[in-house]
Amino acid sequence: MSSDLYIEQLRTQFPILDQQVNEHQLVYLDNAATTQKPQSVIDAICHYYQTSNANVHRASHALSNQATSLFEQSRVKVQTFINAQRSEEIIWTKGTTEGINLLANVFADQLQAGDEIIISALEHHANIVPWQMLAKKTGAVLKVIPLTEQHCLDLTAFQSLLTSNTKIVSIAHVSNALGVINPIKEVIELAHQQGAKVIIDGAQAVAHIDVDVQQLDCDFYLFSGHKLFGPTGIGVLYGKLDLLNQLPPWQGGGEMIQTVTFEEATYNQLPFKFEAGTPNIAGAIGLGAAIDFVNALDTECCQNHEQSLIEYTENALSEMSEINLFAKDVTKSGAISFIVKGEHSTDIAMLLNAQGIAVRSGTHCAMPLMSVLNCSGTVRVSFSVYNTLDEAKVFVDALQKVVEILGD
Repeated sequence: MSSDLYIEQLRTQFPILDQQVNEHQLVYLDNAATTQKPQSVIDAICHYYQTSNANVHRASHALSNQATSLFEQSRVKVQTFINAQRSEEIIWTKGTTEGINLLANVFADQLQAGDEIIISALEHHANIVPWQMLAKKTGAVLKVIPLTEQHCLDLTAFQSLLTSNTKIVSIAHVSNALGVINPIKEVIELAHQQGAKVIIDGAQAVAHIDVDVQQLDCDFYLFSGHKLFGPTGIGVLYGKLDLLNQLPPWQGGGEMIQTVTFEEATYNQLPFKFEAGTPNIAGAIGLGAAIDFVNALDTECCQNHEQSLIEYTENALSEMSEINLFAKDVTKSGAISFIVKGEHSTDIAMLLNAQGIAVRSGTHCAMPLMSVLNCSGTVRVSFSVYNTLDEAKVFVDALQKVVEILGD
């Protein structure tokens, strides 16, 4: 089967794509914000509520047993998907943001004044603000890896920032704003040489790049289900077993305890120590179905297809003198970011929306990066496996019209 035919057949699994917006066929190019959901994921969530809806764990009745089985099967699917050593290393969260906040809170007792936390200039606010809060609470120092002229991490500068006081390095696998793929393997190796723990924000990576946490040797890896064709409100925190065992729980309540008296509590084993309260059962089951969907894809075909969309679009935009591309000619995953000179990014997005094209505009929750880029915001075009070359061409033609209109 040809690549084009394969992608066209793939598209039929996403019912939302077959609709009109402003009397134009929808062209959805906002996948870095959230991906659309295949029918199999929608069906899995509906099937749970229709046939197995009950709270998980601890009950003795049939529905709870069914729900628990589906819920824990999804945990194992995640374990296999990222090649974690054990399912106990997979902690359910609401998403990447909650996972990073969880880590920032449980690390509070392990840092002291003068300890160092390193992030990068490419980070999403979710990988900046929790560490700022932790630094203020503990007296730790927050350091930032600068960028090269190509808008990539400056590894030489990173090496100079690392010291024996560096305790945490938290870096995105892929930049949400620019699509730049960071050299996380090198970052992890360098950080470990100084004894630092390494946290990887994989929110933008898992839908585009094969992730093997054991091969990477990262200490923690996080991602959100809704960027991996799954539902919103579910995410994953992977952590090495020995590290998770050493860390205290974040929230107290049901499930995370073994015994409770009015005087004290003893905590449950992993992963439940970090999963207080009723979890997002349907979300976990939906994420399991999303992983089934991804596992059934022709990975090489899809990755090559996405790269061809990026290359075509970047080349086309490079020929437009009114466009300023960021991270040009750098290996990227999923996204392209640009500005139209002299125009506000939101105006560009609104004019594209009038032609049925969904893109993202603004700071992309990366305000410090926008300061580095010396702009108020960018237009971000982000692709997924179901986007086609024809859609990329429609976008380029529509953008050309917008530029011409604004130039008159």
